[in-house]
Amino acid sequence: MSEDRILLGIALTVGLAASCQILAGKLRVPALLLLLPAGFVAGALTDVIHPDDLLGTEFSALVSLSVAVILYDAGLGLDLSRLTGRTRGIVGRLLVTGVLVTFLAVGAVAPALFGMSLASAAMVGVILVVSGPTVVGPLLEYVRPTDTLRRVLVWEGTLIDPIGGILGALVFHAVSSSQADLGRGYQLGQFAISMAFGLAGGVVGVALLWLTLRVLRLGETLGTIAQLAVVIVVAAGCDVVRDDTGLIAATVTGLAVANLPGFDMPARRPFFETLVQLIIGLLFVSISSTVTPASLRPVLLPSLALVVFLVLVVRPLVAFLSTGRSGLTRGERGFIGWMAPRGIVAASTASAFATTLTDQGLAGAGKILPVTFLVIVGTVLLYALTAAPVARKLGVVRPSRSRPLLVGGDHWVVDLGRALRSAGLDVLMWAGDEDERERIKDAGLELAQGELLATATNPRARLEGVTTVFLLTDDDDFNALASVVVEGNVEGPVHRVAPPHEGHGVVAPYTGGDVLFGARLVRHVLAERYRRGARYLVQPASRPVPAGSETLFVVRGDGRLHPVTEDRTVSPAADDLLVLLGPVPRPG
Repeated sequence: MSEDRILLGIALTVGLAASCQILAGKLRVPALLLLLPAGFVAGALTDVIHPDDLLGTEFSALVSLSVAVILYDAGLGLDLSRLTGRTRGIVGRLLVTGVLVTFLAVGAVAPALFGMSLASAAMVGVILVVSGPTVVGPLLEYVRPTDTLRRVLVWEGTLIDPIGGILGALVFHAVSSSQADLGRGYQLGQFAISMAFGLAGGVVGVALLWLTLRVLRLGETLGTIAQLAVVIVVAAGCDVVRDDTGLIAATVTGLAVANLPGFDMPARRPFFETLVQLIIGLLFVSISSTVTPASLRPVLLPSLALVVFLVLVVRPLVAFLSTGRSGLTRGERGFIGWMAPRGIVAASTASAFATTLTDQGLAGAGKILPVTFLVIVGTVLLYALTAAPVARKLGVVRPSRSRPLLVGGDHWVVDLGRALRSAGLDVLMWAGDEDERERIKDAGLELAQGELLATATNPRARLEGVTTVFLLTDDDDFNALASVVVEGNVEGPVHRVAPPHEGHGVVAPYTGGDVLFGARLVRHVLAERYRRGARYLVQPASRPVPAGSETLFVVRGDGRLHPVTEDRTVSPAADDLLVLLGPVPRPG
């Protein structure tokens, strides 16, 4: 291939990956729904983006390292402190039962559906045991299930990917070697050896990151470079010693770094998030471009039957066996049984192994990649279209009502919390001073646990259940700094009360962020007006606002809270509630 065609192929691949993800973000659909068809169409219309032509045999190695980076990033998002008790047991059972049931079920029906050999059917079965956080995560963000369900499904999707990659490598070596026997017991030993190599690689990765991030104390830019280098070096080294153990090493490294004290990895990692999204887009476009229309025609209807079998039989059976006596509600168990899309690891495993098996003349091996492609498209499309209504039907969607966290314990802040509660909101409060904490409890408001704000400002933490944060302490610099750190650790916005205009704080006057209530109602003005007798009023929006009152919040009819800010006013509807700050009473 000429240099011009290579440049054109790279440009087209990157352009498709970026444009599909941008469009998916605007449409609020999983990017996979656009990436796979785009790559498939581009591959059918032109031959310049085929990875085998652009990169040759090195493509499979790049896929393996790219997936390692994806899984490292996924591992960074897993908090072991939340995987306790029943959640840990459910995830463990889902992993074991899911792998065994899916592998055996698909391996049993694939020969009849696709006319392939038992060995090829085993390869399809092991490829389809995986799910993946890159697909599950966006779907859950859209559906907004309960926190328990979100933790279970994200942990399952993240941990099953490296396990599926290892099993895929073992089955591949078994079916590609004429001396190997799938039934031999030594395969379990081979799996244990691979796990050991992956864990050892993870230990090495953690040690290297401890050296670079803790001992050398590299900054954000060099620290990010060090992370990327360590993950690639460790994953590549493990794969050289033993195939696909790099996936285990990358996941273990990310999981350890996210949970060991002292690393303080930020919850928001702009470079890694951007890199991972780009890698996912490039991989899906490249892999799907290798699937030809001719290869899809003979397996289209059988693949649709396989999707129905996986969705209606296999996954519900896995969920039923794994969640019995788990304490989950019937709706939660049902939703777990309705969430198992396939993603990037299934595609990359099929891409890496199918060509070699086809070249070896294994019966039906040429169908492995198109079948996997259709299962990925089918499961993602089905779950994307049905997950939200199914979750609502099962009653496992978090309520749309806002749950604000008010930080501060001054008298005017506590009374504001009471006003919001009287408007029908579930209000959570936090204060550091013991007298302020007692004041909150005396007001009958829910006081957050003592370490909650430390959790909120922990760069790698995420506040679950809180939809918005209002920073209302009498320390303007704290409010400004916390608004920067906490943002991204909650699912909604973070607001702070405005500092005095004449203030000379170290940070507050120079920090951006959404400032509450407009330019006139800065912190000391609010406190002074309250001290002089101004009080909060909660009234229907259909009634006229009393003279001299200021609108602070609008509570929608469905319980969503909208504050008035420096840059935005809110237009209430007739069935909304207004939270007002009344005028200061006149003397006498």
